[in-house]
Amino acid sequence: MNNEASDAALPASGTAEALDANAPDLAPVRQGDRIASLDFIRGIAVMGILAANIVAFGQSFEAYFYPDAFLVEHGEVSDWLLVAQAVLVDNKMRGLFTLLFGAGLYLFMERAWARGATLWLQTWRLAILLVFGLIHYFLIWPGDILTYYALIGFAVLPFLQLKPVTQLGIGITAYVAGILFYGLTMTFTWLVAETDLSGKAAFAEAAAGMQSAKAQALSDAAVENALIQSGDYAGLVTRRLTEETFDPLFNTLFFAFDIWPLMLIGVAFYRLGFFSGEFDRRKMVTWGWAGVLVGGAISLAIALWLKAGGFTYYAMLGGLIGWSPLPRLLMVLGFAALLVAYAPRCTGWLGQRISAAGRAAFTNYLGTSVLMIFVFHGWGLGLYGEFARPGLYLVMVGAWVVMLAWSKPWLERYRYGPLEWLWRCLTYRKLFPLRR
Repeated sequence: MNNEASDAALPASGTAEALDANAPDLAPVRQGDRIASLDFIRGIAVMGILAANIVAFGQSFEAYFYPDAFLVEHGEVSDWLLVAQAVLVDNKMRGLFTLLFGAGLYLFMERAWARGATLWLQTWRLAILLVFGLIHYFLIWPGDILTYYALIGFAVLPFLQLKPVTQLGIGITAYVAGILFYGLTMTFTWLVAETDLSGKAAFAEAAAGMQSAKAQALSDAAVENALIQSGDYAGLVTRRLTEETFDPLFNTLFFAFDIWPLMLIGVAFYRLGFFSGEFDRRKMVTWGWAGVLVGGAISLAIALWLKAGGFTYYAMLGGLIGWSPLPRLLMVLGFAALLVAYAPRCTGWLGQRISAAGRAAFTNYLGTSVLMIFVFHGWGLGLYGEFARPGLYLVMVGAWVVMLAWSKPWLERYRYGPLEWLWRCLTYRKLFPLRR
């Protein structure tokens, strides 16, 4: 979902030429000007995003976190795969993307300021991304994150010119506030809905309301499932437009305590030289593995506790949203450090294709959604609700193959991915050459 190191990338990657719309010397990004680690990390992240989302593509959206919402049996193998996904994938890939998006916001403006442009160019660019996100949400798939990134990106712009240490401090402080907010909110919800507190008179009304909300969510999911399985695309879109109109806004506000701080941390990391290899590599590897292992151990403990409790509805929401932000931060920063450290060595056949997928990550992100609804929806291959986790992961691998197969040959012939090119043209309001 991100892309080309140019200003046409979701986390406008690399060392893109963020040029003023009226500049006479607009030129494509030269390969030597790119920060290779950004392309490689984005490639890993866009593949990982599909690993996180594949369940919600091929099963009920609620099945993403609640196994009982599967339309087929969620057996023991699927239970353990859920544990593995919760530890290694869920929200980690989005976290990587968010860091890169923050880095891209500053990278874009760094180049734009050098050409005499202002923050209005970035504001316009984010407004275009918002349109892409809303189209994605309402017309393709409601798991969109582009809308979050665009709206929250607006809130990052006023902080771009602070000192990087200040940005880092604010980002970490805000993230800690998010840990407290999500932790307290989701813990209270779980305690009231699924523990002995639900039987206490003082909490009986709240507990009943939560059970009613759960039943309503599952009922709404059943209606959407039927529309998808029948292939009623018009009915599905109409439902989203009329009954879920403000959901993207509400979701953005709820997840702002997670996304906004990570964006600002990404800005600070870029300016401090984290992504360009200016940190000591040995320390990057050491601290990277420490973050992954410590964060992974905490995440595993949470996942095993959830499994032992039967993956209940509100406990799963607590595990996914309320208790994971701290270990998630450790793992996201750990993964980022390791990928930056190891990216220069990943120059073989596979590494080149992963980097190419990262350069065209915006196209790959949206293109994957289109491919998945064709595979699963009733108007396409009609495989919705047919697979448990093992089958869904096989579909995921097939999509990875497609992603890796097309990106490199395309970028050998064209300057940008298709949507990267379109975003760039819309940003500068002029037509750029696509073919090399």
